Amino acid sequence: MDLVPALEEPLKKVLGPATAKVMAEHLGLLTVGDLLHHYPRRYEERGQLTHLADLPMDEHVTVVAQVADARLHTFASAKAPRGKGQRLEVTITDGSGRLQLVFFGHGVHKPHKELLPGTRALFAGKVSVFNRRLQLAHPAYELLRGDSEEAVDAWAGALIPIYPATAKLESWKIGKAIQTVLPSAQEAVDPLPESLREGRGLVSLPDALLKIHRPHTKADIEGARSRLKWDEAFVLQVALARRRHADAQLPAVPRKPAPDGLLTAFDARLPFTLTDGQRKVTREIFDDLATDHPMHRLLQGEVGSGKTLVALRAMLAVVDAGGQAAMLAPTEVLAQQHHRSVVEMMGELAEGGMLGGAERATKVVLLTGSMGAAARRQALLDLVTGEAGIVIGTHALIEDKVQFHDLGLVVVDEQHRFGVEQRDALRGKGKQPPHLLVMTATPIPRTVAMTVFGDLETSVLDQLPAGRSPIASHVVPAADKPHFLARAWERVREEVENGHQAYVVCPRIGDEEDDPKKAMKSAEDEAEKRPPLAVLDVADQLSKGPLSGVKVEVLHGRMHPDDKDAVMRRFAAGETDVLVATTVIEVGVNVPNATAMVIMDADRFGVSQLHQLRGRVGRGSAAGLCLLVSEMPEASAARGRLNAVAATLDGFELSRIDLEQRREGDVLGQAQSGTRSSLRMLTVIEDEEIIAEAREEAVALVAADPDLTRLPGLRTALDALLDEEREQYLDKG
Repeated sequence: MDLVPALEEPLKKVLGPATAKVMAEHLGLLTVGDLLHHYPRRYEERGQLTHLADLPMDEHVTVVAQVADARLHTFASAKAPRGKGQRLEVTITDGSGRLQLVFFGHGVHKPHKELLPGTRALFAGKVSVFNRRLQLAHPAYELLRGDSEEAVDAWAGALIPIYPATAKLESWKIGKAIQTVLPSAQEAVDPLPESLREGRGLVSLPDALLKIHRPHTKADIEGARSRLKWDEAFVLQVALARRRHADAQLPAVPRKPAPDGLLTAFDARLPFTLTDGQRKVTREIFDDLATDHPMHRLLQGEVGSGKTLVALRAMLAVVDAGGQAAMLAPTEVLAQQHHRSVVEMMGELAEGGMLGGAERATKVVLLTGSMGAAARRQALLDLVTGEAGIVIGTHALIEDKVQFHDLGLVVVDEQHRFGVEQRDALRGKGKQPPHLLVMTATPIPRTVAMTVFGDLETSVLDQLPAGRSPIASHVVPAADKPHFLARAWERVREEVENGHQAYVVCPRIGDEEDDPKKAMKSAEDEAEKRPPLAVLDVADQLSKGPLSGVKVEVLHGRMHPDDKDAVMRRFAAGETDVLVATTVIEVGVNVPNATAMVIMDADRFGVSQLHQLRGRVGRGSAAGLCLLVSEMPEASAARGRLNAVAATLDGFELSRIDLEQRREGDVLGQAQSGTRSSLRMLTVIEDEEIIAEAREEAVALVAADPDLTRLPGLRTALDALLDEEREQYLDKG
């Protein structure tokens, strides 16, 4: 959609090198087409003023407001010791709130003359806090003079588009640049098939581009938006539908479990019955495994819903059918843990070829980067001879040296931690493409799954196995109510005295060189002026203070793998009472005796991450407790997020909240290998219907014409969406 032939003109030819350079570096805009697809974030109406009451901290904003008063102060400073320093303070208002503007030094003269009380203007700058009040320092501004001919022309039309801008390029300058290239919009090639456009009453693409940038009425904006949303949804869904269509043409070996084989023997050992959800999902997976093209399935389930068991049964079914299964885990700790729990669950069925192994047994091998040479050689040998039916490992599985006898199924744990390239490399190890099962414990709303993982069929496990305990979650406002924090440590001590264990999670390790410039600062950090709490400091304070006499250990990502494993083993064995850790424990750590978790500086974690962490407690028969400690003020957005996490245990609900609060680009950004998001207009959560309808249209279109021979406009749009990097991304998905 970006690079339509007539719109490929580089911006430096049209706008001049200086402006083009800023647009390329700060906004990622290189061509006329890119600029035309840089849509206004919102519109100002002449008679209306932005709400100063809800300005976001630390962001570049553009506001239309009126000057209420302006005062020039003189002061003494190092540069102007004799009281010659000048500071201009201007207060602007819009009826909903007031905002302070400040100008210093030589920069005060022009605004002092121009910003008189009653003057209206557009102001742009970065919102900061000074003396607990919001302000813009040295904002750029453009006066809105109703009388001057030129100004009226420049702002013709009652609706003023406000563009996503940067410090180097204000919204109105972007608006003027768009004015220059707008005539090219007439030459935009329409990617939507005519029948679809007419059937849904959508305006043409040139028309939509004109109306989005120069609307005369609100209806213009609505019409343009719904058309541009359709473009984005449809082109993306066509890309995914073609992907699925191509996959369906690939050959794969059907894997049907042998009756009375390993799987039957394993099921007989299980001390519990499967939940209805596990049975339903298993049927979906087994049906896919029995077909002669590769399964591509996403298995998402709440933390602790029993995904690993479902995956293990699929692996055993493939071994029964004469193939091998590989499980790819994101970290060594997790790979070792999966290996331990699989071997425990299988018992003598995991001891193929060994004394005491059952007759239908297979070998389950572990392969990680830090294994000793002898153990590694043996594991590689067991894989190539087919002696080992199941291998569990980290990236080490992907290396060239690793060869399989007959790889039939790849299970990837925690999709979002794996590059598509790695999944692809492992899939290349089979004689024919193996079946693929991707597991994630971060529940994804259906629309996101359709947009990001549209090439995977989705199975959802949403009921918890019997015997899992509910988790009570509470926010602990450490700054407003310090005694609440003291009580939190008492609660941890009580859990330990009752024979249980606890986690304390911190955002930072604490042994890094603190470079204040390097630490990423959000506005909230700025307001707080303190770095995030660190594992090493907190562990030290707890051992000396509120948890003295309790056995406390630390765990973080920079420890040697053997040390990490030893710490986890001691904690799992109940030898350690409290584990102070970073988010290394976020995924997969299973200690049923751990009942409490205290998350320090909880506002510095995302909603899904908090939900993920919380799932580490309450895994046994005793109730779980999760305390979210934060110093953020009650009215802040951060506290709102924490209240949402405390209020529900439903991961799908939380993932929607999370998405609504993050920008859409992040959703696709992480999945599309960091390329600029293709979604500028579409919001995955709100536009659920459009995405579902676009998917249906795309599937029908691709089934009828996989090569899109009759739709050159759509092919062009696909090429633009799937530049090299994205094309490879989807190809490997």
